Amino acid sequence: MQVKAKGWRRVVAAVGYSWCGLVSGWKSEAAIRQEVVLLLVGAPLAFWLDVTALEKVALVLSLVMVLVVELLNSAVEAVVDRIGYERHELSGKAKDLGSAAVFISVLGALFTWAVILW
Repeated sequence: MQVKAKGWRRVVAAVGYSWCGLVSGWKSEAAIRQEVVLLLVGAPLAFWLDVTALEKVALVLSLVMVLVVELLNSAVEAVVDRIGYERHELSGKAKDLGSAAVFISVLGALFTWAVILW
């Protein structure tokens, strides 16, 4: 029987699992690498722009959300692929819905940047 970590040990373990997920995503998913680079370029740009503090937060968070949705989409795809590579309507639907979520988050980020920079 495995003893579950409690308190600070649980927090440290959770951070470790999250770091492993980020590293795995970076290694295996080109989209995640692209979105991390976009965030690393966009966040400093947002702080350099002459906009309000709240607008800076909105600009950065819109990019963070794209990365978050991409990570979730990659997780869905990994689970679907784990189940099997044969074509199945529900597998295709799950992957398409994940892709649509990424697309919507990208549109949201573009809209946020456009409105603030306009």
